[in-house]
This record gives sequence, C-alpha cells and structure tokens, in this order.
Amino acid sequence: MSQPLDTIIIGAGTAGLAALREVRKRTDRYLIVNDGPWGTTCARVGCMPSKTLIEAANAFHRRHAFEEFGLRGADQLTVDIPAVLQRVRALRNDFVAGAIKATDDLGSARMAGRATLLGPRTVDIDGTPYTTKSIIIATGSRPSVPEEWLAFGDRMLTTDTLFEQPTLGPRIAVIGMGPIGVELSQALARLGLQVAAFTTGDTLAGLSDPTLNAELTALLKKEMVLHTGAPAELREVAGGIEVSSGGNRVVVDQVVAAMGRVPNIQYLGLETLGVPLDKRGMPTVDPQTQQIGDLPVFLAGDANTHTPLLHEAADEGHIAGMNALADTPTRFKRRTPLGIVFCDPNIATVGQRLADMDRNQTVTGSVSYGNQGRARTAQRNHGRLYIYADKTTGRLQGAEMCAPDAEHMAHLLALAVHQKLTVHELLGMPFYHPTLEEGLRTALRDAARQLPEVRESDLAACNAIGVSALE
Repeated sequence: MSQPLDTIIIGAGTAGLAALREVRKRTDRYLIVNDGPWGTTCARVGCMPSKTLIEAANAFHRRHAFEEFGLRGADQLTVDIPAVLQRVRALRNDFVAGAIKATDDLGSARMAGRATLLGPRTVDIDGTPYTTKSIIIATGSRPSVPEEWLAFGDRMLTTDTLFEQPTLGPRIAVIGMGPIGVELSQALARLGLQVAAFTTGDTLAGLSDPTLNAELTALLKKEMVLHTGAPAELREVAGGIEVSSGGNRVVVDQVVAAMGRVPNIQYLGLETLGVPLDKRGMPTVDPQTQQIGDLPVFLAGDANTHTPLLHEAADEGHIAGMNALADTPTRFKRRTPLGIVFCDPNIATVGQRLADMDRNQTVTGSVSYGNQGRARTAQRNHGRLYIYADKTTGRLQGAEMCAPDAEHMAHLLALAVHQKLTVHELLGMPFYHPTLEEGLRTALRDAARQLPEVRESDLAACNAIGVSALE
C-alpha cells in the first residue's frame, strides 16, 4: 500500500481554499476534491452577485429623491431587468474565475468527484479509497427548500438559481426574512417588481432589539407587502402560484425561497467517525480548533453551521489547515462577531446583541438618524443605532443598528469591542463634521450620561452644543 497522504480537503469553497493555502505551506502530500461547480458560494451565488443586484436596485431607487434635490425628469427612467441580470452574471463570472484560479496549478492534487468518509483516516473518491493522516471537511451549504415546493419547477427560485434567470416576472414572493430575504426582497422591489414577503417570526434580518425591528419593518412596508407571524403555504392556481399566510393571500409568478441554508453533509459518511451526531446528523465541532472530538478530522466553514459568513469561513479554513498538520491543535481566539445586512438602511450587529445581554448590568446609548445633519442632506435620514456597554466598567459590549452606512460604523464598533475600549475612550477619539459617524458619537454621549463622569479636562467630556446641524 502507498504511503498515506497528509491531508485530504473536501470542498473548494472559501474554507477549503483557506485550508489549502496553509496546507501547501507545509506539505505536498495532499488532495483537494470538489463535487459540483468550483468557485466559492460567495462568488457564485452569494455575497457578490447579490450585492451587484442590490447596487443596481439602489441606483434605480435613488430616482425617488431627485425631485427634492431639484433634479427633474426622474419619471422618465426605466429599468431593463434582463440587462441588470446580465451585468450581475458578468461580474459574478469574473469573481468566480478568480476563485477557480486558486486551484488551477495543482495538477493531480486537484480532483473533481464525490468524497465519502470511510472512517477518520480514509476517504472514498468516486469508488477509490485514499488513506490520509487527516481530513478537512469544507463542503459548504445549500439553500433550504421544502421538498413539496420543488414541484413548481423553475418558478421556485433560490440564490442558486435567481441570478441565472434571463428575466423575472412582475410579481414575486420572497419566503423568509432573515438577512438574505431582506436583502433580496428590497432589491427586487426597488427594481420595480411587485414583491410580497413572508416570514414566520416577528423579527427580521437577525435583529434582536424590538425597537430596531419595528423601525425596519415600517421601512420595508413602504416598499413591499410584508406578512409576519405565520408560515407560508403554496399551491398552484390559475395565473400563477398562490402564497397564503394566515389570512393573507397573494398570487405571484415566481417564488424565492430564502429560508436559510443547510450544510452539505448528506451522504458524506460522518456516521463512520464513531462520534455522536445530533438530530441534524452533525457532530460537535470545537470552534477554536475546528476539530471533531479528538479525531484527525476538521469541519470548517458553512458546513459546520457555526457562523455562515465568508470571513468566518476563511478563518475556520485557516485554523483547520494549520491544525490538520499539527501534532497538537492550536486553540485560536476568534474575532468579535460582526454581521452586516446590505439592505437600505444597512442592518448590522456587533459583539453581543441586546438579547445576549444582562439588562440590569447594561447601559444602552441610542441615536435616531431622523434628524441627523449629514443624513438629512442626503435624504437618507432613517433608522437608529444602539450601543450596549457594561454598567460597571463602561466597556463597550456590542451594538445593533438599522442606519445609513451602518456597514462602516459596524467596523469601527467591532474594532472597539475587540480592543475592549470604554464609552469614554471612544468619545476621546476624533469625529469629523459633517459625517454619519457623528450619529455614533451621539449614541456614545447618551451612554456616557448613564456612566460615572470623567474629568472636565478630558475631551470625552466635550458634550453636544445643542444645535442639530452641528451634531
């Protein structure tokens, strides 16, 4: 029998490519095997094509502000849906090409095929068993669609198929209003489609703060029909697909299933590892090592369901790639949680959400963007921002926001949480005028009023002047 490989990487998405980078530094005895299209979920069907669609939608939606700016003729603008989707695919293909290029020079170490575990040190690839010292599983995820809905054929869309459409019908339903559903429903509505959105819960886009959730709900209802609190049921009717939820009913041409994603672990052979599996068939994975139990098997990225985000998948692939070839796995400190939803206004969560906090030990600072100077000049004065700090230490613990350009403020706050900064330390930092970030300073000042005062000689004590245009 030939000498065993050092590792086999199953999956060539973000986590698999990050693992590959580390593996190649340490050995040339490896395989990376991928079943299906090469290129990451983000590049092919996720982050990048969806953001390309969102940019087109927001550009067209901006026409509604033109009259107030003194710009005439906005009512003459039209949207060419096939052209929009063609641009999405063109950019998507370029992003995918970059991801595929990362494995072009691997020669026989790069394989296309179905991998199945035969144990913690053996992998079957299309009928041929390979012995290895370790295994890295990075098989990604797929959209969740109820099996009975598949009967609607190509009228049942997911993020895997939406961007492949040559055009879209004028009436569309989006089922599920998590981050993906919120982004897509608003984008499609802003492109001029009649959108009806449905969710079984009462919270949207991962928000836990009820005030922010109410604000987002009200804003979205200005652009689409939104039904919450009851499951959606579908049936064929004359003229399309009927979607009903509670007492609500709508007939549409197409449906987008946006009910989250499930890990690609079916038929992978995890049961051969000899470790307990939960009701979903998932083993326990240590988030600091990516290791399954004490086995030489590592499960990274969307496939482990921890945090299905690209930057987290890249970190987990990096961790798995290093630990798979180490004598003793390293326990990595993970980054501050950061989530961004690219609707308008942006949704963002940083560190601990309100639902994660002890209310008795938490100080909340808030700001409304309804009257914020820079937001008003751009006619983007919607939304709110909340920061959460420890009542005893004043240290920033987290934030939730539905605010213009929250993607940028979320990064600032993630840096602050990671560096364990206090509210007063942040108030001592520079804030330029006029910027949207001044709204963040207003929220910090609100929190500071609930904390012990600092010395007057400290610039953190420099309070608002009381003129809205200057804050």
